[in-house]
Amino acid sequence: MQHTFYKYQGTGNDFIMVDNRENTFPKNDTKLISHLCHRRFGVGADGLILLENDDVTDFRMVYYNSDGNESTMCGNGGRCIVAFAHQLDIIENEAEFMAIDGRHSATIDEKGIVSLQMKDVNTISVYENYVFLDTGSPHHVEMVDKLDVFDVKGVGANIRYSGLYGDKGSNVNFVSQEEADKFSVRTYERGVEDETYSCGTGVTAVAIAMKMLGKTTADAVVLETPGGELKVSFTQNGRQFKNVFLTGPAKFVFKGDAEW
Repeated sequence: MQHTFYKYQGTGNDFIMVDNRENTFPKNDTKLISHLCHRRFGVGADGLILLENDDVTDFRMVYYNSDGNESTMCGNGGRCIVAFAHQLDIIENEAEFMAIDGRHSATIDEKGIVSLQMKDVNTISVYENYVFLDTGSPHHVEMVDKLDVFDVKGVGANIRYSGLYGDKGSNVNFVSQEEADKFSVRTYERGVEDETYSCGTGVTAVAIAMKMLGKTTADAVVLETPGGELKVSFTQNGRQFKNVFLTGPAKFVFKGDAEW
């Protein structure tokens, strides 16, 4: 049976969006989800997101990686589902929604810029060559030289599958500093098992890690990704970060039909 889907992207991080308020999508069919996300045989996307009813908030977000498995929080996906809810007239300029890591608030302006409140970060592990923290998804953050030619996929996969993070692994972010409050970021995402154009929880992790390392004194940091520019702001109290917001564009790409 043919069903309607929507395609959105946030700084090149692209998603298949499905209005699942009537519970018509087969949520446990990992092969179907993987097929829809396949860039040769399906629609093509970094992940698939279901918008569902929620008893408390405006809607619920259910996120799947392109391998077909339900995953942890996706920041760019969170921004895109807010734009999707706006397109469906579920919300106007403000949203409250539930995700796997809890409740989120967001705003969307007339230009499609979405500001999404992320979870508070209370635990940050600083090591000699890297930082590890969870911003809704786990992230390894490491500064490198010559980021533009760095082997993100090769080195990222080695770290992701290393003994550092066990069977679940971690997303891996490589960083270089451009200005006092600006950093370039490239990210290897688990579940996609490749570099993506952008990662919302990843740039959030980078901004917080750079503040913890003393690389910046700013409470609002600009992150340049291969897919575009994002901004992360926060309030710091020692090793605790609250009022964390991820801000950037979320754009509708196209609408289509697929069979499931």
